[in-house]
Amino acid sequence: MKLNDIISGKFDAAEWEAKGYQLPKFDIKALREKTAKEPTWVHFGGGNIFRAFPAAILNDALNTGKYDRGVIVAETFDFEVIDKAYAPYNNLSLLVSLQSTGTIEKKVIASVTEALKADLQFTDWQRLIDIFSNPSLQMISFTITEKGYSYNDADLARGLKPVFAMGKVCALLLERFKAGKLPLTVQSMDNCSHNGDKVKAGVFAYAEKWVADGLAPAEFLAYLKDETKITFPWSMIDKITPRPHEKVKEMLAKDGFDDNNYIETEKHTFTAPFVNAEEVQYLVIEDHYTNGRPPLDLGGALYTTRETVDKVETMKVTTCLNPLHTAMSIYGCMLDYTLISAEMKDDDLRAFIQKIGYIEAMPVVVDPGVLNPYEFIGAVINRRLPNPFMPDAPQRIASDTSQKLPIRFGETLKKYIARGLDKSNLVLIPLTLAGYARYLKGLKDDLTTFEPSPDPMLAELQAIVAPLEIGKPDQDWSPLKTLYSRKDVFGLDLYEAGLGEQIEGMVKELYAGKGAVRATLHKYVSAR
Repeated sequence: MKLNDIISGKFDAAEWEAKGYQLPKFDIKALREKTAKEPTWVHFGGGNIFRAFPAAILNDALNTGKYDRGVIVAETFDFEVIDKAYAPYNNLSLLVSLQSTGTIEKKVIASVTEALKADLQFTDWQRLIDIFSNPSLQMISFTITEKGYSYNDADLARGLKPVFAMGKVCALLLERFKAGKLPLTVQSMDNCSHNGDKVKAGVFAYAEKWVADGLAPAEFLAYLKDETKITFPWSMIDKITPRPHEKVKEMLAKDGFDDNNYIETEKHTFTAPFVNAEEVQYLVIEDHYTNGRPPLDLGGALYTTRETVDKVETMKVTTCLNPLHTAMSIYGCMLDYTLISAEMKDDDLRAFIQKIGYIEAMPVVVDPGVLNPYEFIGAVINRRLPNPFMPDAPQRIASDTSQKLPIRFGETLKKYIARGLDKSNLVLIPLTLAGYARYLKGLKDDLTTFEPSPDPMLAELQAIVAPLEIGKPDQDWSPLKTLYSRKDVFGLDLYEAGLGEQIEGMVKELYAGKGAVRATLHKYVSAR
């Protein structure tokens, strides 16, 4: 069983379907011909999340028979992905959805019609210019990670031959401007706050520089700022798509599916002809388009207002998902867990995050209307985190914790204060923050060492708690005042917020000695 057999027609559809593989219900050849002539969507970033989510929901939309255009993928960073994960398989891939019940869903994704290298050094660049000059193009989108929207003075100085993604996009938008000021929507689908603004800032930086240097007319900047021509909507995306997993590879091999090899590029992109991902997914998009849009709602996307997108994102990032991740990662590292799914079998840890979400965070949630907050947390706790197929680790989630705490917990605490809510309701959120002072010591609960995850402030914060010793109750605890007054780490001065002393007391319990982390966690979770 090979993906290319589906393109050639030399395959037994009954065999594939008997083994649980869902095949495309549309004419792949006709789709490719139609899209080549009248493209509607170019997506930048050919990684696993794209194939598992945006490309997959377009595939679902195509299966309805109500749409007839595919998506063209353009890779801006790791061109080996095109050579090794797309070209050898005629742009087909296999999506393996990992169910929390332990079963899997297998779906052949055929919505990608072309895969291009988005760089001036390749002949694909002229093809991209042709696409951007076509009036039929409606949307360009991105899953290039938040770092992909960056730019610097050196790249701005390269003029019309940029290296960074936003510069390349701006150059292509200039071509669309030259083709007749054609309308287009520039849509981020990356998992970062107010993502449309990040694309906008990057594109504008290049455009302003080029106009100032006389490389583009002033009208180009006016075109980009005209919301009847160009828009930069926000979106909220949520789906975990880890590296290709050994268990999945083994299951596919047993089926007789041959395209199950691992691919690692020189830039250390980990991919494969198949993509494994969790079953739960959300894509909420601001409906602000200038030239029409692909009907991704046929595949499950939710179109709504910018205000609603913001509410959904706030709900996810500050209450219903991300804080729970951080809480269990801090304590999971200290309790020697290496899998999130294993943590969910721990009664203390499961109750810990469940009570943070339902009892302490929920009072500040604004219901966005399109997603129910209680159902969202329920899916997190009962389906997403316990999923045995998701090899996510607390060590990965604990990366950059100092950068996450101000948003994931600081915003909730600020809302408690601003709304005059009873802070005595806050027990386990303070316990999470107390746990951070213990985590920084790099000692597990059995007092063996572990290496804290990478964090730009790790060394600085570890130096603050360095004088503190485990098992010494009468020591000088003043370093805690230094730590918990840091607004840059927690989003606010926790003493000014009236929580500093409470957190200090919890830290002292966590530092009591061997086994103190478990004992303190159990004490407060049980009492809650």
